Amino acid sequence: MAQYLDIKSSHQDALLFFRMGDFYELFFEDAVRAAEILDITLTARGEHDGKPIPMAGVPYHASEAYLARLIKSGERVAVCEQTESPAEAKKRGSKSIVNREVVRVVTPGTITEDTILSSRQGQVLAAIALAAGGTEAAIAACDVSTGAFEIIEVSPETLGEKAASLPISELLVTEDDEARPLMRQALASLRMPVTRRPSRAASVSSGESALKSAYKLAALDGFGSFNKAELCACGLLLDYLSLTQAGADIRLDPPNRRGQSASLSIDPATRASLEIDTAMNGGRKGTLLATVDRTLTAPGARLFADRLSRPECARETIEARYDAVSFFLQEGDLRSDVRACLKATPDLERARTRIRLERGGPRDLRSIAVAIKEGASLASVLAALQTGLPALLGDAVSALDPARHEDLAQLASDLENALAEDLPTLARDGGFIADGWDAALDESRSLRRDSRKIIAELQARYCDETGISALKIKFNNVLGYFIDVPARHGDALLKPPHAETFIHRQTLASNMRFSTPELSDLAGRISRAEEAAQTREIELFRELCLRVEGVNDAISAAAHALAEIDVAAAAADWANANDAVRPVLAEEPVFEAEALRHPVVEAALKATGEGFTANNLSLDASGAFAPRLALVTGPNMAGKSTYLRQGCLAVILAQAGLFVPAKSVRLGIADRIFSRVGASDDLSRGRSTFMVEMVETAAILNQATERSFVILDEVGRGTSTYDGLAIAWSAVEHLHNTNKCRALFATHYHELTGLAEELACAANLSLRAKEWKDELVFLHDIASGPADRSYGVQVARLAGLPARAVRRAEQVLKKLEAKPDAVDALPLFASVAEEPEAFAPADDHPALKLLDAVSPDDLTPREALDLLYRLKSER
Repeated sequence: MAQYLDIKSSHQDALLFFRMGDFYELFFEDAVRAAEILDITLTARGEHDGKPIPMAGVPYHASEAYLARLIKSGERVAVCEQTESPAEAKKRGSKSIVNREVVRVVTPGTITEDTILSSRQGQVLAAIALAAGGTEAAIAACDVSTGAFEIIEVSPETLGEKAASLPISELLVTEDDEARPLMRQALASLRMPVTRRPSRAASVSSGESALKSAYKLAALDGFGSFNKAELCACGLLLDYLSLTQAGADIRLDPPNRRGQSASLSIDPATRASLEIDTAMNGGRKGTLLATVDRTLTAPGARLFADRLSRPECARETIEARYDAVSFFLQEGDLRSDVRACLKATPDLERARTRIRLERGGPRDLRSIAVAIKEGASLASVLAALQTGLPALLGDAVSALDPARHEDLAQLASDLENALAEDLPTLARDGGFIADGWDAALDESRSLRRDSRKIIAELQARYCDETGISALKIKFNNVLGYFIDVPARHGDALLKPPHAETFIHRQTLASNMRFSTPELSDLAGRISRAEEAAQTREIELFRELCLRVEGVNDAISAAAHALAEIDVAAAAADWANANDAVRPVLAEEPVFEAEALRHPVVEAALKATGEGFTANNLSLDASGAFAPRLALVTGPNMAGKSTYLRQGCLAVILAQAGLFVPAKSVRLGIADRIFSRVGASDDLSRGRSTFMVEMVETAAILNQATERSFVILDEVGRGTSTYDGLAIAWSAVEHLHNTNKCRALFATHYHELTGLAEELACAANLSLRAKEWKDELVFLHDIASGPADRSYGVQVARLAGLPARAVRRAEQVLKKLEAKPDAVDALPLFASVAEEPEAFAPADDHPALKLLDAVSPDDLTPREALDLLYRLKSER
């Protein structure tokens, strides 16, 4: 227990998995917490300070499942392993305790186990740092499971939105930075685990030193120049990795630098509103990502999700992606063949990284071999085409071509030959090297495999020599191999001539046990063969891992190439199935779409057999060819929010390098998109729904530029009518006159539609609806001009409001429409509602006709009752 307490003292903030034989044991408060989370038995072992020591344990072989549950519950786990065998410990003294050390600390951002990770989602550990008095900011982000490492320069004001674009599992901040207002604001907008670290880890000197140490460099010139915030962020990240990996080498790819304006800016509120990769309920179903993602490989899925989350702003990059998608769209048969090949491709990225981190096994080696082979097949198919390949696909083929990477091809071939057909998860389980690969291993295995036959032959010879047919050669863990005979035959082996050969070992009630020098020698050779086979297999496994490390850069390039091909082919497959088109990128800030559709809503309608009504949309920030700002009116449920959102989603798809569901799209690249559609309260931060709405609107009016794309829906609805109208009015004017950005502004304040006449670059659009036989029919198509009315009462009727309430609403509406200032005279707070007006004459009503045909004096009680039921049915 002294050893446990000593190790635990260095890991107070984590649960300690203390390896004892085939179990990880937990003690004291760790055991209590783990038992509660994992629903395992809490026992006790010994005493400490006069009290029983709580204890709980999980099997070593099933530890990953328990680790996953602990991490998901917000815990950190320090894994303490035995670093020597009991036999080795005894060499230091008969009472020596086996040495144990923490080999890693498992946290939400440092998981590498395939059984715990989501294969189609990134696992990012990120560090945010501020420098130069809070005027500089940077994010250092890595995915420990793939080795990806990225350094992102950001402005302090956009920390939240840049962090929200990454699939962060754990966020690191220093205690000093957390106290800064901009950092508090950024953290408040994010929903992710935050780990606080000492400020000393995030310094310029520590960052520079950590980078040099991680990549074994004398200078950082090869990576370019870093500002202070970038070095601080790197120091914070790499210091934490060193801590969680217990001092082991940090295995990350060289850092990829990303500038402030490299991607389309999307703030957290807009991400939530548009449900890009996370639905309102926190799931993936119903999101843009779930709708358009048709990738078949895990690395491809992660790359696709990253591109959708961080659309590009560089035209050259976007066009290159379009070219790759267009190629596969035109080559339909080839696309099918390529996707069939991709479907059989394992996760090369994570298999490579687990091997590098010494957490991999034989199955990871097999995954590497299969992925390289499949990549070579893809390269062969694509390179054989007579037509030229787009640049992205050409680069991918070069990275996969075995003729260009002979060492990679040789590794794949050797792995295929070296590995057995059935592989264990862990190398220590043995049996994963194929027969014929290594002569020394084959020799050890041969002796081990033939040991039963050799023992049986020896047993038969001893039976003949002694004349004892009941003689058996057996094995147990105490004596090893021994000769067992019934007690009545034992004396014969104790006397000459057998006494010289047979050595007495043990006497039991009914039998006696012996050994011979020959049997002892054979047992030793068998035991040594078993150990030799295990040792040799581990040596061979390490040799193969070293070969993987030797071609690490080539494997990394091949993994990215496979993902690139998967994304392009998947995007083409979705575009083909959904009649999506290649956008035309324009220099000027325009948005022109013909027959634009909302991909998520359309997919949901298709699933129920319904169709989607496509609509046109034209905006021009300059106002030269189309309005800069469009005021959108129309009834509730007519499709205003869908119309607004599909514009934003089209920008995201287009700048992610994907095709857009429309007949045609012409787009000027946007620097930011904003969506304020729908809002809810934030009680944890003391914000009402209206306050949340105003904060989001303020962010838009303060940050939107002439190249931004903005959608706002029903601004001002959460307060009094006149206050709301005034706020909406000023927001429209500000967007038009100050921000001068492309904007869609949906509203039920019909007074705002007059602004289209006053503002030079504004126009009215409306979603049409028709009344037919007292029913409201939504046409879902857009028309020029304002809506004639909102049809709110009709929608209330459709929603199921009681008929009395609907009639009362109609009465009040008529009074207000006849005389708007009549609102002051309405009995809005009267304890008794105003009596409804008399029904209008309805001589042709079926119930009245029925009453006219009845003679009350001639009705029997039974007939009267039947009449009531008939009248009720005619209501």
